[in-house]
Amino acid sequence: MEDQEWIAGKHSLMEALRAGRTINKIWIAEGAQKHLTQPIIAEAKAQGIVVQFVDKRKLDTMVPGVQHQGVVAQAAPYAYAEVEDLLAKAAEQGEAPFLLILDELEDPHNLGSILRTAECTGVHGVIIPKRRSVAVTATVSRTSAGAVEYVPVARVTNLVQTMEQLKEAGVWIVGTDVEAKEDIYRGGKILGGPVAIVIGNENKGMGRLVRETCDVLLKLPMNGRLNSLNASVAAGVMMYEVMRIRRAEG
Repeated sequence: MEDQEWIAGKHSLMEALRAGRTINKIWIAEGAQKHLTQPIIAEAKAQGIVVQFVDKRKLDTMVPGVQHQGVVAQAAPYAYAEVEDLLAKAAEQGEAPFLLILDELEDPHNLGSILRTAECTGVHGVIIPKRRSVAVTATVSRTSAGAVEYVPVARVTNLVQTMEQLKEAGVWIVGTDVEAKEDIYRGGKILGGPVAIVIGNENKGMGRLVRETCDVLLKLPMNGRLNSLNASVAAGVMMYEVMRIRRAEG
């Protein structure tokens, strides 16, 4: 990412302020609804952040195509975590690691909604590759409804190498694949332990080497004729299944 990042939308900005992100400046559209902007102005004042009121069209050009609700901020770049940090977070919480690996996901809305569900289901962190993958952008932040501030994201150079490291740390790697023989409702034992779920690219699925590096491949059972669930929906079903099993095991 560049040396700055845009945060758009009231909810995303409030979460960023609460999480202590470094915000350089906030722009608010003239005539934006008071009840939306008042808490932001108060928080910005308390933290000594400059707030400028501008024409709404200026905001449209700052974050093209993003629904900003009349609120845009410039922040220090998103701080990616290290894979070690994700494992440490699980250990601190006294839980078996529960990670997501996203293999070359392209749509920022998918990443945003995956982060949102990850926050709800107790995922300790998300791993993405540096190349050919969506990064954490203003659209991701906005779609995640602030969850991006709470679920750490690690960016790695080599996904397969990272998967091998996780295996050495005792984490089972579970790939989701429509061609798999077993479905996720038979994955009980594995999903309850230290696990990393791999979600493939929206169109191509997992890459060949990534698939071959998985310990287990599971599929989501399909009743319908269509063979493709949206990547964020598939990820959501997997996350909730892990959560259900973990709760059942107490």
